[in-house]
Amino acid sequence: MSDNPIYQNLGQLGQQTAQPQSPEEAELERVPNPHAGTLYLTRFVAPEFTSICPVTGQPDFAHLVIDYAPGEWLVESKSLKLYLTSFRNHGAFHEDCTVSIGKRIFDFTEAKWLRISGYWYPRGGIPIDVFWQSGEVPAGLYVPETGVASYRGRG
Repeated sequence: MSDNPIYQNLGQLGQQTAQPQSPEEAELERVPNPHAGTLYLTRFVAPEFTSICPVTGQPDFAHLVIDYAPGEWLVESKSLKLYLTSFRNHGAFHEDCTVSIGKRIFDFTEAKWLRISGYWYPRGGIPIDVFWQSGEVPAGLYVPETGVASYRGRG
């Protein structure tokens, strides 16, 4: 772990960390953005996101793309990975998982803008894709396409 005092409050990075059992238990962490005055986009892709159907208990799978324009804070990536994997035993519909992830990251990081795209693999023959963004794209922000094709076997 770095001796830099900025990183001393991080409890997960560089440490052996137990997997949170639920999204509520998962702790997101943030670090100062060294380019806080610059408008830019950061993308996280989770192509193997899993959760549980709250009705049937069957697993659901999604390809998540999270784009955000950071403000003063960056989400620390290990804490984000642990947060996302905490959904593995969490029962919620696709819409709830996708939107709650986007809102939590947006609020926690105090981002300038965030978009989450949830491309859910079909169950019962219907893929359900869920999209949420915090508002209009800031003027001048480069936001590339997600790179995920409409469902045709997704691969």
